[in-house]
Amino acid sequence: MVFSLIRRRASAPAGAACPYSAAAAAPAPVPPSAASREPDRVDRRQAEEFVRRFHEECPGAGDADARIRQVRAEIARTGTYEHTPEELAHGARVAWRNAARCIGRLYWSSLVVRDLRGVSSADGIAAACAEHLRAAGNGGRIRPVLTVFAPDRPGRPAPRIVNDQLVRYAGHRTPSGRWVGDPRAAAVTALARELGWKREEEPFQVLPLMISERPGARPEWYELPDGAVHEVALRHPEHAWFAGLGLRWYAVPAISDMVLEIGGVRYPAAPFNGWYMGTEIGARNLADADRYDLLPLVAEKLGLDRSSERTLWRDRALVELNVAVLHSFQEAGVTMADHHTESGRFLKHIARERRHGRPVPADWSWIVPPLSGSATPVFHRYYDPVDPTLRPAFVPRQG
Repeated sequence: MVFSLIRRRASAPAGAACPYSAAAAAPAPVPPSAASREPDRVDRRQAEEFVRRFHEECPGAGDADARIRQVRAEIARTGTYEHTPEELAHGARVAWRNAARCIGRLYWSSLVVRDLRGVSSADGIAAACAEHLRAAGNGGRIRPVLTVFAPDRPGRPAPRIVNDQLVRYAGHRTPSGRWVGDPRAAAVTALARELGWKREEEPFQVLPLMISERPGARPEWYELPDGAVHEVALRHPEHAWFAGLGLRWYAVPAISDMVLEIGGVRYPAAPFNGWYMGTEIGARNLADADRYDLLPLVAEKLGLDRSSERTLWRDRALVELNVAVLHSFQEAGVTMADHHTESGRFLKHIARERRHGRPVPADWSWIVPPLSGSATPVFHRYYDPVDPTLRPAFVPRQG
């Protein structure tokens, strides 16, 4: 499908530059990572370990020893090696399987991997990211998708996507100190403005994509084209006034600022998505005091007594906000999970993985939902400890 992306260059110097939610993929604690350094030679031991495990899990992949000899020779010659398409796809899926903060890992093997390692220009990456959003959005039936761009190579660092998600709403502080939009996006909004992006201050203004062709280079910015961003207007099934609040949220949470590490090879531009769990929007993005902070407004509209915390007005407003999010996505035909169903599916994932003899590292503080956590089956139990060295993995990019 042919589409255009509008690019504008700044005249001023540039400033510092799960699958559900963005942070859901990150292991914790964060290990010291080579992702922030100038790319160096690939660790041969990591490469060999990955290749052996790949052949163990994919019995039809061929001769593991022959492949390891090939990888050794390539690393000796170039300092790195190139994954086969099959290795890349499996490694990306296992990175999701290893994501200790993600409750949606039951679906790890269904991840669609788009191999675009030959794309390294900012223009090409921006166009491919827009297509990623279309492919993942899939008319509302969200598909887990990962797009892999060029890897880091010795002496040749690959491009970076500056945005933490392909879609994110801008955040501005007015002269009076009031926030318009999402305060979490304040830094990236300021950078976009410095680069020349100008838009009216709106609560749900989609930010442009910003891409650096190499670390430290001034980013180019790109407006996402029409049709790339699917948004859902929020309504409540019982309160007609809710629609008048003008709230909405985007359908595809595509994480774009993490490094995909597979067998020692680092892919710093590898956006990926699952679909939302309702609480991510209703109990965090729209409700947190340092985000949209909507609980006082919703409580006022509901006529709740806010004279004391003991009236539990926050809790009651939070439930109704989450009811509206789930209802709206369902009415719009957009895939979304609820926290009770997904908690049960996560326990199914654990049982399945243990049948294969694999541990399931999990960060309890992320797996337990932020609403009615003790009413879900993931609350009253322990999990396998988080291993920050586990690879393949999505790791935070530090440079």
